[in-house]
Amino acid sequence: MPYYSEDVVEEVRSRTDIVDVISKYVNLQKKGSQYFGLCPFHNEKTGSFSVSPQKQMYYCFGCGAGGNVFSFLMNYENMTFKEAVEELAGQCGVTLPQREMTYQERQHADKRSRLFEINKEAAAYYYKLLRSPAGEQAMAYFTKRGLSQETLHKFGLGCTSKYSDSLYKYLREKGYDDNILKDCGLITIDEKRGGHDKFWNRAMFPIFDANGKVVAFGGRVMGDGEPKYLNSPETEIFNKSRTLFGLYFARKTRREQFILCEGYMDVISLHQAGFDNAVASLGTALTEGHAGMLKRYVKDVYLSYDSDGAGQKAALRAIPILKRAGISCRIINMTPYKDPDEFIKALGAEEYEKRILNAENSFMYQIRMLQNNYDMTDPEKKSDFQKKAAEMIVLEFPTQLERENYTDAVAATFNIPKGALAKYIIELGASGITAKPENQGFEGRAKTHKAKDDGMKFSQRLLITWLVEDPSIFPKIQPFVGPDDFEDGVYKKVAEEVFKNCEDNKSVDTARVVDMFMDEEERKTVAALFNTTVGELTDNADLSKALKETLLRIKKNSLALLKANNADFARFKQTNDSLKKLERTNISL
Repeated sequence: MPYYSEDVVEEVRSRTDIVDVISKYVNLQKKGSQYFGLCPFHNEKTGSFSVSPQKQMYYCFGCGAGGNVFSFLMNYENMTFKEAVEELAGQCGVTLPQREMTYQERQHADKRSRLFEINKEAAAYYYKLLRSPAGEQAMAYFTKRGLSQETLHKFGLGCTSKYSDSLYKYLREKGYDDNILKDCGLITIDEKRGGHDKFWNRAMFPIFDANGKVVAFGGRVMGDGEPKYLNSPETEIFNKSRTLFGLYFARKTRREQFILCEGYMDVISLHQAGFDNAVASLGTALTEGHAGMLKRYVKDVYLSYDSDGAGQKAALRAIPILKRAGISCRIINMTPYKDPDEFIKALGAEEYEKRILNAENSFMYQIRMLQNNYDMTDPEKKSDFQKKAAEMIVLEFPTQLERENYTDAVAATFNIPKGALAKYIIELGASGITAKPENQGFEGRAKTHKAKDDGMKFSQRLLITWLVEDPSIFPKIQPFVGPDDFEDGVYKKVAEEVFKNCEDNKSVDTARVVDMFMDEEERKTVAALFNTTVGELTDNADLSKALKETLLRIKKNSLALLKANNADFARFKQTNDSLKKLERTNISL
C-alpha cells in the first residue's frame, strides 16, 4: 500500500509535469502532441521513448518500459514509491502529512537506511585508519601524488588495513549482523572463511551520490597486487551506470560545463587545482545513464580523457552518447601528457585553463582521429579519407546550413579542396544517404504489435487505448463488449476503471491508474494498455472496420474461454447472442 493517501499522491501528481521531470534526464523533442527521446532504460540509437503530456505517462515502444512520473523516478533513480512522492512533493510545493509507515515500507526503508549507515561507518573507519600508523603507506602514496591535507579531507580519503577482516570485525562490533553486511558491498560472507573484507591493503576513495551520501568505494592497491583499482559491486543504493565520482562537489560549481575524466585521481587533482567541475565514470565506459545524470546539471561537457590510444577510443565512444542526450561536447588536448593529473603537475592550472579555452569541437576531433587511420602521403588513401569525411558530415548533420559550415571547417582544417568536398556531399545526398535517425529528430509513434506478440492481448490493449484517446466510441461499443471480456488480472482491472470513467462521462486519469499497481511488471503492462496504436489509419471507413474487427476478436475470445471453462449456460448464451448481434451491426465512426 502507498505510504500516503490517494488524495495526497494525486495532488503531487497533478501539480507535477512529467515532461519537465523527464526532460532533466532525457533529451526530448516534441512531435505532434507527444515528446520523443532515447530510452534511458535500454541502449538504442533511435528514439522510441515517448512522453505524453495529456496522459502524464511515458512509454518505450522498444523495451516496454512505461508508467507515470513516480514510476520514472523509481526506475531511474532506484527510489521507493514513498521516496519518489517526497522528491516530487518538494519540487512542486506540496506539504506531506506525517504518518506511520506500513511494516513492509518500514522494512525496506530501514534496510536502505542501514546500508547508508554502514557505508558511512566504513568511510569514517577508513578515514581514521589513514591518519594512524597503519595508514603510513597509503598516506605516503597520497602525499607523493601531491594531495594536500585539505583535499584529503574534502574527498574523505582513507585506507584499509593489511588484514582481510578488520572492517568486518569493526562493523560487527558496531552491531551490524551478517544478514545486512552481506548486502552492503563491502563484506563477503562464506561458509569456509566466514566474514571478510572485499577491500584490504588499499588506498580508499569514498563514492558519494549527488546528495553527499557514501554509496560505494573505490580502492587502489598498495604494492603490486591485482586488480590495481577495485570498485564496490552494485547494491540496493549503488548503481554504477548512474553514479559519477565527484558529482556531489561538481554540482555546486559556478562554471557552465563539466569536465569528464576517467579516474579518481584526475578528478581530485583538478578539484585541488581549482577546477571544481570535474567528474568521472566509475571504472567503466560512459553510459546513457551517466549522460542522463550529466544533463541534469549542464548542457556542455568537456572530455579530459587519457591522451593515449585507449583514451582516444573511450572519447570516440562517449561523444555519440553525450550527443544523443542533448549535451554539447568538446575535447581537451593534454598532449604531451597522459592525463589531467600529469598535466596539472607539469604545467599547472593556468595552462590547463588555456587548453579548456582551446578545446576541440567533438566532430572535428572525430575527423582528426579518422585521419590517423589513413596514410596521407598515398593519394588513394587520402581520397578514401576525404570521402569518409564527407560521408560523416552527411550522416551527422541533417540541415544544409550545418553541412555547409562543417564542410568549410573540415576543408580548412584538413587541407581538403572545399569545392570537391562540397560536390561529393551533394552527390551523397542525391544518392539517398541521409543523416542518422537520431540526428533527424525523433521517430514518430512505433507500432506496438510485434509478430511474437499475442494477437488477442494486442486487440484488448488497442481497445483500451482507443477508448482513452477517443471516448466518443464508448456508446458504440458498450452494447457488445465489457470488462468481463478482458483477460483476468491487470487487463480486466484496467478495463473496469476505463469503462467506469466512460460510463460517468469522465476522462480517464491514466497516471492515477498506474498507481493502482505497485509491481514494476504490472506497471509496464498498464503503460502498454494505454499506448497501443492501430497504425496510420485516418479514413473513417478504415477506422470503423478496424474497430469492428477488434471488437469481434475480443468477443469471440471471450466466448471461447467461457466454453473452455464450462461456464453456466445463461452466461454463455448471453455472450453468444451479443456476438451474433455485433456481427450483424454496422459500426461507423
